[in-house]
Amino acid sequence: MTTAPDTPERTARPVRRQAVLTVLETTEVSPHLVRLRLGGDTFDNIDSNDATDKYVKLLFADPAHELVPPYDLTELRENSPEKLPSRRTYTVREIDLDEKWLSIDFVIHDDDGIAGPWAKNAQPGDTLVLSGAGGKYAPADADWHLLIADHSAIPAVSSAIEAMPADAQGVLLASVADPADRVLPDAPEGIEVRWVDSNDELAAAVEGLEWRSGTPQVFAHGERETIKAIRTILREREVPRESLSISAYWARGRAEDQFQAEKREPIGQID
Repeated sequence: MTTAPDTPERTARPVRRQAVLTVLETTEVSPHLVRLRLGGDTFDNIDSNDATDKYVKLLFADPAHELVPPYDLTELRENSPEKLPSRRTYTVREIDLDEKWLSIDFVIHDDDGIAGPWAKNAQPGDTLVLSGAGGKYAPADADWHLLIADHSAIPAVSSAIEAMPADAQGVLLASVADPADRVLPDAPEGIEVRWVDSNDELAAAVEGLEWRSGTPQVFAHGERETIKAIRTILREREVPRESLSISAYWARGRAEDQFQAEKREPIGQID
C-alpha cells in the first residue's frame, strides 16, 4: 500500500507592517483631485522602493467597530471577519524619506465608496492607516516612451514624467473628462501629451497612434476593460512583454473588494 504524501501546510500570509499616519495638509489640485500629505511616528513602517508607480494599501475600519490601529488583521480574519477594515489601493504621489512624509492624490467624483469621500472631508489631524509599498515601473532607457492612463493613473504618470531625463522622447495618452482636471507636471519637451474625454476614446487613440521607430517602454494603467482592449492593440504592435507595464487599477461597476477578488478569475486577467 502506497502512503500518500503529507499535504503541505498552507503558507501563512506575510504580516505587513502598518503605518498609522496623520493628515498634515490637504490641497485641492483640481476640481476632482485632492492631495493629502501625511506623516507620523510610524512612518518608517513604510517599505518604500524606487518605482514611480509605487502604491500603498489604505485600511478603512468601520467606526462602529471601535478598532484601534494598528489592526491585528490575523486575529480579525480568524475571529471577527465582519470587522476587517476595507482595503483600497492608491499610488504614492510623492515621498520624502528624510522628512518622513508622503502625499497621495485622491480622485473625487461623488459620495459613493470609501476612500474618495473620506479624502474629500479629511482635515489636518485625521488618521490614515496604510501598508506597503508595492510597485515595479520606472522609466528606463528606451527608444521612446508610451504612457497610457485614465484619471486613476495620473498620479503614477506624473511621477514617471518627473523621473524622466530631459531628452526623453515619446507620447502620453490620457483620458480625463473635465479639462480642469488635466493637470500634469512639466513634461520633457520630447514627450507629446494628448488628452481624450473618455476611456473608449483612449483605446481608440492607442489604435490610431502613429507608431515610432524602435521599441517603446510602455506604461498602461486604468479601467480593466479599457486596458484589456489596449493590451490587444499592443500585442498587435508586437511590444515585448519585458518593455510593458500594464494592469487595471479599477473595473467599472465593481467595488475594489470585488475587483481585487476577480483578479484571480478569467474576467480579471489582463495579460
